Amino acid sequence: MISIMLQWLDIFDAAPVRKVAKGGPVFRQGDRVLSMYLVRSGTVALERPMTDGIALTLHIANADMALAEASLFADTYHCDAVARTDAEIASLPRATFLAEIRDYPDAALSLIETHAKEVQAQRTRIEILRLRRVAERLDAWLDLYGEPAKGEWINVANQIGVSAPALYRELAKRRD
Repeated sequence: MISIMLQWLDIFDAAPVRKVAKGGPVFRQGDRVLSMYLVRSGTVALERPMTDGIALTLHIANADMALAEASLFADTYHCDAVARTDAEIASLPRATFLAEIRDYPDAALSLIETHAKEVQAQRTRIEILRLRRVAERLDAWLDLYGEPAKGEWINVANQIGVSAPALYRELAKRRD
């Protein structure tokens, strides 16, 4: 029985989960959109292959984050979804997910709230990426989020758009 105060994550409670190994695809650009996805564990990046052979990271989804929800209203995916770590992905048919959202306004509102927060975070990321120096980007990120947990610096490098070696060089300068 579905609760009356359904949150959008609750829609996935009985959804099947599949494991995707690090580097494996959840879907590829051009695939038909048939499902809505929720990252249960791990990290999945939405990447758009560019003409120069480099993949542009559009979004990084972690546990309890939707994956490519904007594609719910498209025929095909406009990017690849690639596991950055081993991941577990829950999926529901698109029609099932949309029917649940229509039937449970609280779920729809919680989805809108989640997306509003993600838009704010993306706007902040754009502001950080506009800064020229690694030091400026790192300072801006640290001002917003504080020091990351042990082992998470690589994720900071991804979020501020610098290579891991560049970030580690900056961190080494700060320790000196």
